[in-house]
This record gives sequence, C-alpha cells and structure tokens, in this order.
Amino acid sequence: MTTASRVLPFPFPQPPFLPGWVWLVGAGPGDPGLLTLHAAHALSRADVVVHDALVNTDVLCLARPDAEVIHAGKRGGKPSASQPDISNRLIALARANKRVLRLKGGDPFIFGRGGEEARALVAAGVPFRVVPGITAGIGGLAYAGIPATTRETNAAIAFVTGHAASGTVPDNVDWSALAQSASVLVIYMAVKHLETIVGRLMAGGRSPEEPLAFICSATTTRQRVVTSTLGRAVADRDAQGVEAPAIVVVGEVVRLRETLGAWWDPAELLPALSESAAE
Repeated sequence: MTTASRVLPFPFPQPPFLPGWVWLVGAGPGDPGLLTLHAAHALSRADVVVHDALVNTDVLCLARPDAEVIHAGKRGGKPSASQPDISNRLIALARANKRVLRLKGGDPFIFGRGGEEARALVAAGVPFRVVPGITAGIGGLAYAGIPATTRETNAAIAFVTGHAASGTVPDNVDWSALAQSASVLVIYMAVKHLETIVGRLMAGGRSPEEPLAFICSATTTRQRVVTSTLGRAVADRDAQGVEAPAIVVVGEVVRLRETLGAWWDPAELLPALSESAAE
C-alpha cells in the first residue's frame, strides 16, 4: 500500500504535516473512535510515531505501514525513558527532516507532559502543532455513566494529579483548600497514593460517606468501574483489585451511575467486535 493511499479523505482541508515538524497529538482515553479527525490525519501522514504506554494499539494501526513506531511510555516503577531523553529524540527526528507525531494518551496538555516537550521544541527552534484529545477525566466519566457536571449536583469540577514527578503525592496541592472548593474532583494517577489522598480530603472536610468511583482502563473493552465512598475507598481498592490506569472521581455525580451506567457496557461490545472481525 502506498503512502498516498493511506491519506484519509476529509470533507474539508486538513493542515499540512510538513517534514521537520513535530505534532503533539492526543489519542484520547482508549476507544479509537474518540480520535479527532486531525489526529487520524496525522497518523496517516507521520514518518515517525513516538507514543506513550497508554495509547491503544488499535490507534497505532492507523499509522502508515512504513512509519517508524517508537514506544516511549512512562509507567511508574518500571524502566522507562526520561523526559529529557524523549524531548531530545523528538528534536533529533525533526532535524532529520521527519514528520514526527508525538502521540499521547488522552490530551497532551493535561498531565501528559506535553507542555514540557513543547517548551523543549521551542528552545530548539523546532516547529510544532498541538492537537488536543479527549482526556480520560471527561471521556472516562462519560463511558462510566457519570456526568462531569449537572445543574443539580455541581457548578465546579477540579482536575488534579495524585502522582508528582518525584513519585509521591504532589506537595504543591493544597488538599484542604481543594476539599472545600470544587464539589466534584477528578483525580488522575491516584491509585498508588490513595490512602494519603483520601485522608487529606477528609481532613479538609469531605465526608467519609461521599461517593467515589474508580474507572479503570476507561473507554476500552477492559473498562471496569468500582463504586465506593471516600471512607471505604482504600479497602475497596484492595478488595476489588483496582489497578492503574484508573481515574478516581469524587462527588455526588457518582450516584448518577445507578441510572446512567448501563448506556455503555464493554461486555456487550466484545461479541460485536468478534462478529465484525469475522466478516
């Protein structure tokens, strides 16, 4: 298959992906159908795809057959490339006149270190483009039947990471103030340090009975949702075997899953995928 035949048809002009450029692209939370058209276009044109660990392999299938695919995932506690190494590699590939696609799970600018890579590209004089993606804190909640906002429950929502670059709970977050401000909290990378996080939220005034949900492997066929409360969260995490990657959502919106959660069931999706593959 030629490169030209992989260029996807769009009803409107797509921005040119020129040699020597780096595109920082969000791949969404997992479901390949949540890719943006710009992201699909970039995959069809890139010479090199440098991707994170959380990018769905089905998304990578949209890359050109002759594209170089480089894994640059960063997973806690496992050997992985350092951020400076990744940024330097992007710069080197662009200077080799490649079309470089830096593909990140979710959105590149939401806890994805896209800002760090963009600054490195600017410092090196490498042109770049940003293609936003659907972050797990929005898409994952929707697929779990948990609205991020409703008029009846909340007028504010906060996104926070539970894992700093140091590997500990972020010390630049005022957890007490956070507990008293946004009524809905969406916490990324919180599973490892959950006991500390929920303890600080309850110390800041959140009720131990407040609803909480874990959304594991959001929007994929492996998605699993475990509902709990702030006070029982650690025990339920251990009893239910909750593991990363997972989003934690805290707030009254979690109760809405009781009526909305059945809209999307990955177990129902698997037979449909099998039938489609057999055709």
